[in-house]
Amino acid sequence: MSTASTFVPQSLIVTNNALAKVRELVEEEENPDLKLRVYVTGGGCSGFQYGFAFEEQHGDDDAVIDNEGICVVVDAMSYPYLVGATLDYEEGLQGSRFTVTNPNASSTCGCGSSFSI
Repeated sequence: MSTASTFVPQSLIVTNNALAKVRELVEEEENPDLKLRVYVTGGGCSGFQYGFAFEEQHGDDDAVIDNEGICVVVDAMSYPYLVGATLDYEEGLQGSRFTVTNPNASSTCGCGSSFSI
């Protein structure tokens, strides 16, 4: 008799660039309790948009991604939209920002901050 295994997709893949930037910002604030919250809200030119905020606390239903002591949290409502997505940090001609590459998005806007499913 074989045992079935359950595939649990990773909620959000966090790149080394994103980890380094979060670490840098947490150290600048001198508050090791800070966590980066990544969330999805309605709005933007494509229907949904990504948001980012630093918080000290997280909820019981938040997914917590802890990598080398750096925590990124995703709330339960945003989780389904971010499964398998990649959080990165980019510096370029358009400035520096956190970005999300999302395989669940059927389309994105030109600026990359909003998407539709």
